Amino acid sequence: PYLASRMVVPYITGLQSKGVSACVKHYALNNDEEYRHQVNVIVDDRALHEIYLPAFKAAVEEAGSWAIMGAYNLYKDQHNCHNQWLLNDILKRDWKFDGVVVSDWGGTHDTDQAVKNGLDMEFGSWTNGLTMGASNAYDNYYLANPYLKGIKEGKYTIKELDDKVRRILRLYYRTTMNRQRPVGFLCSDLHYAAAKKIAEEGIVLLQNKNNVLPIDLQNVRRILVVGENAIKPMTVGGGSSSLKVQKEISPLEGLQARLAGTNIVVDYQRGYVGDKTSEYNGVKLKVNLDEERTEEQLIADAVNAAEDADYVVIFGGLNKSDYQDCEGHDRKEYKLPYNQDKLITALAETNKNVVYVNISGNAVAMPWTDKVPAIVQGWFIGSEAGGAIASVLVGDVNPSGKLPFTWPVSLQDVGAHKLNTYPGTWREGNQIIDEEYKESIYVGYRWADKEKIKPTFAFGHGLSYTTFAYGRAVVDKKVMGADETLTVTVPVTNTGNREGAEIVQLYISDLKSSLPRPIKELKGFSKVKLTPGETKEVVFTIGKDALSFYDDARHEWVAEPGKFEVIVAASAADMKSKVSFELK
Repeated sequence: PYLASRMVVPYITGLQSKGVSACVKHYALNNDEEYRHQVNVIVDDRALHEIYLPAFKAAVEEAGSWAIMGAYNLYKDQHNCHNQWLLNDILKRDWKFDGVVVSDWGGTHDTDQAVKNGLDMEFGSWTNGLTMGASNAYDNYYLANPYLKGIKEGKYTIKELDDKVRRILRLYYRTTMNRQRPVGFLCSDLHYAAAKKIAEEGIVLLQNKNNVLPIDLQNVRRILVVGENAIKPMTVGGGSSSLKVQKEISPLEGLQARLAGTNIVVDYQRGYVGDKTSEYNGVKLKVNLDEERTEEQLIADAVNAAEDADYVVIFGGLNKSDYQDCEGHDRKEYKLPYNQDKLITALAETNKNVVYVNISGNAVAMPWTDKVPAIVQGWFIGSEAGGAIASVLVGDVNPSGKLPFTWPVSLQDVGAHKLNTYPGTWREGNQIIDEEYKESIYVGYRWADKEKIKPTFAFGHGLSYTTFAYGRAVVDKKVMGADETLTVTVPVTNTGNREGAEIVQLYISDLKSSLPRPIKELKGFSKVKLTPGETKEVVFTIGKDALSFYDDARHEWVAEPGKFEVIVAASAADMKSKVSFELK
């Protein structure tokens, strides 16, 4: 929640400075896709305010977002696109949101609630994809003729209508009617340069045994690329995340382009079959996908090709089709699809320089981590994906990304699964499924800490091609007043032989609290770039908000006097320095 709240503010501020409205979604508790219209979330107030609302609150109160989109699911038996508690009470009353609330497509279900419970604009009721086809389909929206009929009959006053209209007009004035609005442009060289830089900085080096990476271009003659995700376009598919792009550089194309003009040969083997098409984005596949080609043959061909390769780079993971990283569907399993584990294990047993690049938006099971020297998280990083990944693999760019979530070994290491609360319980009649968040505030690293679970990779984890040494953290005062701030300073040194960037993380531990609290919580992070041998001091400033928890009995944030501990770390599992202080 802290990380998301810090990332969303500059994003919205930058976007809206160009006269383009941000629309923050999905508000809120949207953690289930398969039956999203039918999921009624049951969550305690502490988890709601400490885990699921902070990013939305920051988007509204700090960034001033001009629009918010409701979620499909229900909270307290009301759909979130017209929810009294989330929209009227929290968003518009408590946070003073003055923008527009829009429904997700088909997320509106009731005229009375839509009128009274905070919805301003209704999208897609029965016309999502124009499936209805009738010219008057839009007139039948819950906020169309049924609303007008209710006004004429005296069921509704124009009080709510005026508020909705004011908000929509305000959005117009802020965007299309703003005479000072900048004129933008798309697909320029600067855009592609920015896309490549963002992609490069987001890539995470998860594992690098024996410094297999970066690829030693001076002593390599042949690189074998394996895997469908090396050639499959990743900007298409996945529901609303599907894009129409001007270009997309695949990982195979990116590596080939980077090594063009050298004596290094880049070969390709498909290794596994997910999508059954024989061509991707104009790239003909080397594998003839007829019925005679078996999974065993694909693996055998890849293994044979790997025997005399200097490096084997496997591009696997998930994709945006086949109900994997896809809107409207939850993943059916945690393991990699298409029997990729068998392929990866066979290649690791054949070649000592295997690099696995995982293309996905989230974690997967990796039972072969002890066999594969190098593991890279490549994400879905857009048009410049191939070039960015190649830059990291060959060392043109020193990776500096860190994981924004905990990467569990298995689903049993996740609270929702361990407590058997997912996918919830169907009510009688199969209309609504009640899904209780029994893990409460203990999600991600909070759950791992509480249960003493060692994840595959910890929250905040990410390696570099150089090394960093942390000095001792110090605070500017040992006793902090409620209206004061505390400054934490820690020196960080680049102890390697190349320039690199480290993301220093600050966690807070409440040593004694009247309510249960996580062992530690992220309350600061800072990226510092260092040349070899260089030392810089990283400074954090925290106030009492960093020490507070939500008291569900008092319905307010509370910072209790007492002893706290500052933890400076390279990840949630790699603590470097601790220092105590007291809040009076």
